[in-house]
Amino acid sequence: MTSCGDWPVAICSWSLKQDLDGVIETIGSLGVDYLHLALRPALGEGRKRFEESLARARNVTISCAMIDFPSEDYSTLQRIRETGGVAPDSAWPENRLLFEGAVALAAELAVPRLSMHAGFIDHGDPEYCSKFYSRILELADMAQEKGVELLMETGQESAAELVRFLEEMDHPALFVNFDPANMILYDKDDPVDAVCRLAPWIRHVHIKDAVRTASPGTWGAEVAWGEGQVGGERFLNALKGTGYRGAVAVEREAGDDRINDIRLAVERLSRFTT
Repeated sequence: MTSCGDWPVAICSWSLKQDLDGVIETIGSLGVDYLHLALRPALGEGRKRFEESLARARNVTISCAMIDFPSEDYSTLQRIRETGGVAPDSAWPENRLLFEGAVALAAELAVPRLSMHAGFIDHGDPEYCSKFYSRILELADMAQEKGVELLMETGQESAAELVRFLEEMDHPALFVNFDPANMILYDKDDPVDAVCRLAPWIRHVHIKDAVRTASPGTWGAEVAWGEGQVGGERFLNALKGTGYRGAVAVEREAGDDRINDIRLAVERLSRFTT
């Protein structure tokens, strides 16, 4: 097992842009046996092949599952605000069904956590806020019934806004997948400050880096781990200080050489001692 101090290192399956057999082969070549696994490929005609691939992956541990939604459009910050997570009314019935299938599959696979981008929290819009709270409550209840934790991925809002939401929800199955780069990509917070604020709810962590935008209202830029403004050693030391005991999952969603960027991240993480 490749580790970052005491934390097992995982890789996000979708970062590799391969089928599951390819993902399993690639992470093995990188010396990694933990996986943050995207479930949407299994929620349909691909289910049998997905299960066959997992059956062959006897040495792989799924640190967390993930569900995303076909309605999501990341082309601009405004478009993802409109289309992300539980926000769009037109997509809610389909997205709800996808989540229901994903949480059932996570439970079947004995994976204790399912992450998702829930969408933007907007406490300034009471009508939207009421809808958002209601829909997340419904999903969190589904997860709890299956014995699965629902992890909201960070980034769309500040840490203070997310803490307020989590405290007001006060739900036993609702936690956080912490992505330090998203705090920069969405131009929200300092990742170190945010990880300390959100520490009581963090159950899974992404390893991703970014540089902040110079034009407010536009995306920052994702870069290879250790090349951006997250501050790898500073962030990992802050995470250590929170008492975190889960996996750290390398995610790479940009760049022309993802596998080597992931390899570099794994190598850098393996040199850190907790």
